[in-house]
Amino acid sequence: MNLTATLRPICSAFLLAATLLVAPNTAQAAPAPTPSATDNPASHPNFTVRVVGKGKPMLLIPGLTCPGAVWDETVAHYQKQYQCHVISLAGFGGNAAPASTNQLLLNVRDQLLTYIKTQKLQKPAIVGHSLGGFLALWLSSTQPEAAGPLVIVDSLPFLAAVQNPTLTAEAAKPMAEGIRQQMSAGKMTTAAARQMSATMMTDTARISQATRWSVASDPATVAQAYYDLMTTDLRQDIARIQQPVLVLGAWAAYKQYGSTKESTKAIFEQQYAKLPQHKVEMSEAGKHFLMWDDTQWFFSQTDAFLKQNALAKK
Repeated sequence: MNLTATLRPICSAFLLAATLLVAPNTAQAAPAPTPSATDNPASHPNFTVRVVGKGKPMLLIPGLTCPGAVWDETVAHYQKQYQCHVISLAGFGGNAAPASTNQLLLNVRDQLLTYIKTQKLQKPAIVGHSLGGFLALWLSSTQPEAAGPLVIVDSLPFLAAVQNPTLTAEAAKPMAEGIRQQMSAGKMTTAAARQMSATMMTDTARISQATRWSVASDPATVAQAYYDLMTTDLRQDIARIQQPVLVLGAWAAYKQYGSTKESTKAIFEQQYAKLPQHKVEMSEAGKHFLMWDDTQWFFSQTDAFLKQNALAKK
């Protein structure tokens, strides 16, 4: 297997996800959230929450530049069985930027853990896409008793090490800092953002929607989130996660680079090697946004996993 050829396109896809952002803010603002009656939004200034449905608790965390609306179809699918707590990060997709970006993702992680505790969510299922998947892994490895089963959609414990598994978080900082500065200062045209969106999803309407969210995002916020993502290594920390984890990976977008499903899956397995209870499944057709590109497969995998976990707990 040509490891470098396999890793490069995967890294490129995540980088594209991270850079889909920096155009003038011309899109409409995101709709106001519908919080829980007992929620105190001031306790989590780095995100808002929309609560939909009844049943067991489920947290849904989007990726870079996307608001919680990226999960609309997923919420519609699960709202009769789950009380869906849909997260929208500040500064993404038209949401107001946070007052400070200092230690951005660390603050999001801690505020999510506080939200789970104050809302008395009993081991919620957590579904996270891309950056959201990383956050799910981080909060669960920090407080393993707080979370229920995890569904990680096309994400990794340490993005920066995709091309070089021996890379450390410290060694990744210079590259990440350079990209953070570029992302904070530059402005990308809508056309360029659309072109990048097309590498991560297939449907034309979805591409248009993702582009609108990208140009509505705050460049400094997304740049800091990217920096934090690239300089935080969870590959050892995930050994503390106690609950089962389903990892859903994509490879179809990398086929043109010579990647195969098997070679791409091997990269996922390498990064998740320390995770005690995990299963990696690869989509045949989906690009980065698997819940959009391969919806029925995404639901069938997630349904079976959640059902199995629910039966195991009885």
